[in-house]
Amino acid sequence: MSFDEASAAGNDRLIQAPTDFADDDGSADPRLKEALAGDDADTALDLLLAGARLLVPIVAVAAGGGGGGKSSHMAAVSLVQADGRRGLLAFTSLETLRAWDPVARPVPARAPDVARAALEEGADGVLVDVAGPVRFAIDGPTLRALAGPP
Repeated sequence: MSFDEASAAGNDRLIQAPTDFADDDGSADPRLKEALAGDDADTALDLLLAGARLLVPIVAVAAGGGGGGKSSHMAAVSLVQADGRRGLLAFTSLETLRAWDPVARPVPARAPDVARAALEEGADGVLVDVAGPVRFAIDGPTLRALAGPP
């Protein structure tokens, strides 16, 4: 089922996908899922560099910093660790995104685009599938390599 079909079927929480994701059903790339489950970081990185699709969660943020409300806007989600490092969240599938937050809206993007967005926002990394089952962090030189030249 494509994003368009899912929306027509009543899942109005999906954001319209860009044209290159028109046939995307929200499932994880099986090769990426297998590489992450097998703890094969090299293969996972190769697939990400090749442009695997990730889902970036977008949530409503109130103008005052809370969630929802009459004066809100949509924003990508970052987690901040106690030491101040910040990671932009991304997910390999709708299933893993919903395990983290069932009301977040997925926006599909190629992994290099997600890495560039993280760097542009001043994040220290990208946290993939933060709710599991397999968590994966992309940071430092790997994040910069994935993002490509400035």
